[in-house]
Amino acid sequence: MKFLLPALLLSLAATMPAHAGPKADALAACLGDSTTGKDRKDLARWIFIAMSSHPEIKPLSAVGETHRDEADASAAKLFDSLLTERCRKQASEAVQQEGQAGMVTAFQTLGALAMQELMGNPDVTAAVGRFEQRLDRAKVEAALAGK
Repeated sequence: MKFLLPALLLSLAATMPAHAGPKADALAACLGDSTTGKDRKDLARWIFIAMSSHPEIKPLSAVGETHRDEADASAAKLFDSLLTERCRKQASEAVQQEGQAGMVTAFQTLGALAMQELMGNPDVTAAVGRFEQRLDRAKVEAALAGK
């Protein structure tokens, strides 16, 4: 479990899907069903704050230690609850039968749900779409058409 937890936490922000088995699928379903919109927003906040520690991103964010500590505490409480109460059976079966890969896959699903929670906000959707104004549409369309 010592090496599993960091992998789980990193998988929340990962975008590449891992291979899922039936136990990972069951855990992913439980994680999705057992978290609220607030849980997912808190998780997304924690992911954002953790990512803001990267040296190339840090200058763009002014996250104070108080916010960092609050996000850490909230994420730890959520993980404790998910792994030891809400989805205990599914988590145990996933790790015992599918190992780290099963857990990583399930938590990637939770990370994706957390991001969807934020993407539903019109301000976020508009901010994400802003880059399209600078996109060379003709060049992209030609490349996608195989030209």
